[in-house]
Amino acid sequence: MFRSRLLGTALMLALASTANATSFVVTTDTVVRGLGASTDATSDVTSSFRDDKIVRAARDDAASFVASQGAIRGVKLESALAHIRQQSPALQASDAQLAQAILAI
Repeated sequence: MFRSRLLGTALMLALASTANATSFVVTTDTVVRGLGASTDATSDVTSSFRDDKIVRAARDDAASFVASQGAIRGVKLESALAHIRQQSPALQASDAQLAQAILAI
């Protein structure tokens, strides 16, 4: 009797740890995919606009935007975002991703 309870408890613990591990893997995969998409958008913008004067002039405004989590939107940053979107209409990146890309240049 004691042995069957011990075996049952061990089985339940094994199943519980598997469920936790699975949810951890799913969460980790989701975070990594999101980071990958952000990195791809950042590298596309960085390589395309490295020598662009409008984008390079927006660096300080981009730093303020990122540091304030989007609360501070400078004129040069707005101009650079519009310029980037006009030059690359297929680019699907948020303002925050583009501001980070400008800082990476």
